[in-house]
Amino acid sequence: MLSDTRFSADKVRNREATSLQPHEVVETQTAQPLTAEVAEREDGLFVFMDPPEHTRLRRLLTGQFTVRRMRELESRVTEIAVEHIEAMKAAGTQADLVQAFALPLPSLVICELLGVDYADRRLFQERTAIGLNANATPEEQAVARAEMYAFMQRLVAAKRADPGDDLLSGLIRDADPPLTDAQLVDVAVILLNAGHETTANMLGLGTFALLEHPGQLEALRADPALIDNTVEELLRFLSIIQLGVSRVTTEPVTLGGVDIPAGATVVIATPEVNRDPRHWADPDAFDVRRERTPHLAFGHGVHQCLGQQLARVEMRIGLSELISRLPDLRLAAPAEQVPLRDEMLIFGVHELPVTWS
Repeated sequence: MLSDTRFSADKVRNREATSLQPHEVVETQTAQPLTAEVAEREDGLFVFMDPPEHTRLRRLLTGQFTVRRMRELESRVTEIAVEHIEAMKAAGTQADLVQAFALPLPSLVICELLGVDYADRRLFQERTAIGLNANATPEEQAVARAEMYAFMQRLVAAKRADPGDDLLSGLIRDADPPLTDAQLVDVAVILLNAGHETTANMLGLGTFALLEHPGQLEALRADPALIDNTVEELLRFLSIIQLGVSRVTTEPVTLGGVDIPAGATVVIATPEVNRDPRHWADPDAFDVRRERTPHLAFGHGVHQCLGQQLARVEMRIGLSELISRLPDLRLAAPAEQVPLRDEMLIFGVHELPVTWS
């Protein structure tokens, strides 16, 4: 499905049922396939585009995720992780790991990637936190979203006037034909949301999973070389994107013996795919020694996660530093009292109370 062109990711042109009211869903069944006469889009929402519009933006962004940039960010990931763990230790023997570590680490890394000045990072993080807060009202989120777009507009203007070595400056410098300010702002906001929320929740929920499987945690402590396997197994086992991967059919399709009309919304249950017993032995078990095999945590096809290698770096370094610097890290509350984000499209924990000696 993820590589079949009859399933469209273009949620701007196509009405998608997950964003509709119940009484509106029936209307999608009469949707017409896209035609060549559809006007070209002028936004930068590349995750909601199909080729060839998606192809150009994707290629530009891929060119910015260079090996050199990823290596430079790797050293900063280590610095940020160590800084926040040491701050936790200096403040006492207990913390909410989400607020103290899992949220700020990817947030600061994405700031490095986008070239946000240090003085602006607090504003950047606060607006992001409101947008990610399930308890924030729609009005609060709308204000935060508007302020974030205004912030990004100022950032794009600053990069045009004084480009640096960051991703946004690279897009401004290398795009031919040039990207508009609106496209650059859209791209920046998508990278912020995609690169922040998913990794933050993987760090929080991944630590929770390790603490709830002490045998697996001990295996990792005994053999730190298992960290890459551990990251891949956490990605497969947790599959935090519960219902976020969806497509709209552009023509009638028969899939798995089911007739799907044009204009229908199809949702991929990633957790089910990543625990398919035909692909993995004992798929519901968490096993850091499991042989690494392909999973769908980062998607598949042309929309496969652009920043997956950076996410892996953040998880590998973040979890390694936590384990080595807090060797007796443990839950500070019963596991059943840890508040899960099970009402969200992106699964995780709202808080993770931990303690150490």
